[in-house]
Amino acid sequence: MPDKSFDIGIVGGGIIGLSTAMHLLEKYPKLKVGVIEKDAEIASQQTGHNSGVIHSGIYYKPGSFKAKFCVEGRESMYRFCADNGIKVVRCGKVIVATREEELPRLKTLHERGTANGVPDLKIVEPPELKEIEPHTFALRALWAPHTGIVNFKDVAAVYARRVKAGSGEVMTGTRLRKIARSGNRIVVETTRGSFEVKHIINCAGLHSDRVARLMGIDPGVRIIPFRGEYYTLKKEKQYLVKGLIYPVPDPAFPFLGVHFTNNVKGYVEAGPNAVLAMAREGYRKRDINLSDLVGTVSYMGFWRMTARDWRTGFMEMNRSARKGVFVRDLRKLIPEIKASDLGGGGSGVRAQAVDGTGKLLDDFHIKSVENAVHVLNAPSPGATSSLVIGRYIVDMARQTFNLN
Repeated sequence: MPDKSFDIGIVGGGIIGLSTAMHLLEKYPKLKVGVIEKDAEIASQQTGHNSGVIHSGIYYKPGSFKAKFCVEGRESMYRFCADNGIKVVRCGKVIVATREEELPRLKTLHERGTANGVPDLKIVEPPELKEIEPHTFALRALWAPHTGIVNFKDVAAVYARRVKAGSGEVMTGTRLRKIARSGNRIVVETTRGSFEVKHIINCAGLHSDRVARLMGIDPGVRIIPFRGEYYTLKKEKQYLVKGLIYPVPDPAFPFLGVHFTNNVKGYVEAGPNAVLAMAREGYRKRDINLSDLVGTVSYMGFWRMTARDWRTGFMEMNRSARKGVFVRDLRKLIPEIKASDLGGGGSGVRAQAVDGTGKLLDDFHIKSVENAVHVLNAPSPGATSSLVIGRYIVDMARQTFNLN
């Protein structure tokens, strides 16, 4: 007999899984909701390694989920933090064009952000840029004053408290082993016993495709892990960065390039690059998981992606291996930066969904079936948009599960 039963089981105790649980219980307070998290603490994977940026909605194609979720998500996140005493800073961001060929792309970003409803966007010339970021070089820049910073682990902790205050449970240290059907119910077997649920919401992030397959669903994508590596500015050099300083991104690649990020923890990060990780939780270069690695290299979509983007991949690997190359790219933003200004930093792993053609999915990808909702791609601005995404998933669950 199962040890416990729930109306809805949520796999994954990151910021999106917890937001979904919180919104479910707000809308349906009589539901029994259980969140299953394999790690000892909530929000310890992508959420816990997030750079902490509250994005404003500039980069995303108008009409995309990213654009819709981010603009609404930004303001809802600011309100949530204010209401719950979470430290947040609207420090603003500049996206700088340092070469003539980047100027048309900067103009496109301005048009996109404006079309998405991002307020107070402004193209600034070098004299005005110097007032915002005195040590930054650019031919021209895009100023987004409503971009901010927060510790998303603090946000996730409040989500979790609200879940527990309702009729929900958050079970950490509970690794999923098997999912089996028993009539109209689903039995979820874990390292802490088995649970019977009516429905599942899969918010497993780096392992979301595997959870879908455990339910007999072909997700149509595979998660390929990319590690982003950071340096930190030494304390005596933190004055060089007032807020957030980003380059104009390459539109063919869903990463933003190395940049400078202030954070609420009191230091400035420089990075990240984007290199293939040898494990889905490969936060260090030496982290290798043979099962994860075989899963990556046996996937035809990986090789098709590699055939198309190998030049970009090589440049990222080169930058990872050689600090001088990393510094060279940072100096495009702040020319006076030297290698000696940088100390050791952390890293994060992005759960990048790749389809069979080798395409890197750029937008959110959420799929519903008879008694499950699968969140298969939730890249940045996932944390910024977590309140909005949680409500969206609840609406999908209402329709898919026939909730009353």
